[in-house]
Amino acid sequence: MKVQNTTHASSPRRVRAVGHAMTIHCAKPIRRAKPIHFAKPIGRALAGFTIMEVLVAVVIIGILAAVVAPRLIGRVGDAKTSSAKSAISSLVTAMNQFRLDCGEPESGADLTILWERPANVTETAWKGPYVENQDAFTDPWGKPYELVIPPQHNADFDIVSMGKDGVPGGEGENADIVSGKRDR
Repeated sequence: MKVQNTTHASSPRRVRAVGHAMTIHCAKPIRRAKPIHFAKPIGRALAGFTIMEVLVAVVIIGILAAVVAPRLIGRVGDAKTSSAKSAISSLVTAMNQFRLDCGEPESGADLTILWERPANVTETAWKGPYVENQDAFTDPWGKPYELVIPPQHNADFDIVSMGKDGVPGGEGENADIVSGKRDR
């Protein structure tokens, strides 16, 4: 019979089979790595933060928030205005494609003609929808874009967002955004 030597992590013994009888001998224990010792607190050095340290940290965070927050909030309005200008530009492109395929839209038409075929347009002329989804008709403030025919600012049509306040006119974020109109 063969001699087998096995050492197990849970019981460090060597088992040896000799003939029909088995004998168990204690083997040398497996040497394990020394445990990592963490620094022990000396006095109050590692005990925690004092209330004064916490208050100073809170005051510093408050000052930083007061300085940075107004700048970030102003940028959100600028981002929405830029997004509205970009969306209007896309709608103008879609409207021009509609005009090439179907002819001039009727006075009083709205932007849904870019999504659904108008009754006065034949099926063969209609190559739409001209926008990817109906969300394209809503400005960043949740109000619908308006198609203005006859136009007030351009030659063929205007696409207008009334800005944050949703009423004509205004300054800053409340200003109207009109297709083709340049900022002054």
